[in-house]
Amino acid sequence: MRSAHSVAQIRAAEAALAAQLPPGALMQRAAAGLASVCTRLLDVVYGSRVVLLVGRGDNGGDALFAGARLARRGARVDALLVEPAAAHAAGLAELGRAGGRVGADPAVLARADLVLDGIIGIGGHGGLRPAAAALAAAAATAPGLTVAVDLPSGVDADTGRVPGAAIRADATVTFGTWKPGLLVDPGAALAGAGTCIDIGIGPHLGRPIACSPADADVAALLPVPGRASDKYRRGVVGLVAGSAAYPGAAVLSAEGAVRAGAGMVRYVGPAAVAAEVRAHRPEVVATDGRPSAAGRVQAWVVGPGLGTDAAAAALLDDVLASDVPVLIDADALTLLAGRGSLRRAAPTLLTPHAGELARLCGTTPAEVEGARLDHARRAVTEYRAAVLLKGYTTVVVGGDGAAAHINGTGSAALATAGSGDVLAGMAGALLAAGLPLVSAAAAAAHLHGLAARLGSTGGAPLSASSIAEHIPAAWRAVGVDQ
Repeated sequence: MRSAHSVAQIRAAEAALAAQLPPGALMQRAAAGLASVCTRLLDVVYGSRVVLLVGRGDNGGDALFAGARLARRGARVDALLVEPAAAHAAGLAELGRAGGRVGADPAVLARADLVLDGIIGIGGHGGLRPAAAALAAAAATAPGLTVAVDLPSGVDADTGRVPGAAIRADATVTFGTWKPGLLVDPGAALAGAGTCIDIGIGPHLGRPIACSPADADVAALLPVPGRASDKYRRGVVGLVAGSAAYPGAAVLSAEGAVRAGAGMVRYVGPAAVAAEVRAHRPEVVATDGRPSAAGRVQAWVVGPGLGTDAAAAALLDDVLASDVPVLIDADALTLLAGRGSLRRAAPTLLTPHAGELARLCGTTPAEVEGARLDHARRAVTEYRAAVLLKGYTTVVVGGDGAAAHINGTGSAALATAGSGDVLAGMAGALLAAGLPLVSAAAAAAHLHGLAARLGSTGGAPLSASSIAEHIPAAWRAVGVDQ
């Protein structure tokens, strides 16, 4: 599990630990870890060319002290200072004693084997200023690797926002804990491969505000049938999906639910669509009528391919009147956005992509993509529901101040028609099995991403049906064998 904390939490933890240590000890821990990672990335340090991009304050200090360690191992280290008068004095002195050069010509970037980005740390807000932006642009053309110190300069640590020019790193070395901006796009897209260095602040951090579950964390959530299991104990999920125009949405949702372990799937929809569902999945019980008359259901999925006419709205209302968990997706989200609110006592999960969340929140897709965590949290508050915001870094947010779950198995292979329908069925099956909203959504997103990766091995093209076919393999990949 990658746990992430806010800037305020990190600052408080650092202050608490620093009070127990000699002056400068915390920075030396960070610099030692940073230099160690750079050593591995360079492979051979002696004779390599390292360029430091140094801003004001501790972030620049971390880069300078790490640069000094590399210089003592034989690297040629040049430091480019964004604000010479504000650079970390002790760090500058240490680099000078180690043989590093300060205030070199930016042309050294053209020959750099490694560039260390120490322009702005976790306290930075807004895009890079012109001088720093010019260095970032020059660093982007450097032939070697770019390594960000704590997080790429220009990325907001708490939200992942990138409001202007920013460093694009090949790797990021962060200290003490992960920052949400390293886990969620657009910031995550600039961070490259991440390494977290333990500097001892863990006991002072408190509860994380975000996390990215690993395979073992997801495996611990998943229901495993036992000797006493039957179809009802495993969970009955109801699907209200598909229409004459989009029958495939119902088929794909059913595939996702069946392969994700539902004990039974009940489909409610037009007779012609029901016939398609039964043709692909004969174990699905299909009926035409009102969802409330379909029989026992422990969670509902409503919306994929449903349409947005009056008949679809009536089906949505019938589902919302139930007292079991409901997952609202696709066309049902469009209907909900038209109403502007949702008042429901039973657990509810919204599963929008950026465009659908933009409609729910009255903004634009670009605004949502630029601040995914912020907008997911806003929708949780406005609709009193948990939110799974789909994307390369899928975000799951619940209520009560719980940590946001950020999925780390995203893949470009998921960008295919019907992929979201499969995910809806998967999450619905886990809700029916009794998992809480955030757990079901986070586990489904993780498995969905793994299934896509397994199905697209070697870069092979992938369809939504192929994603569904690889769901059992994804279960096994996390360490669960049904």
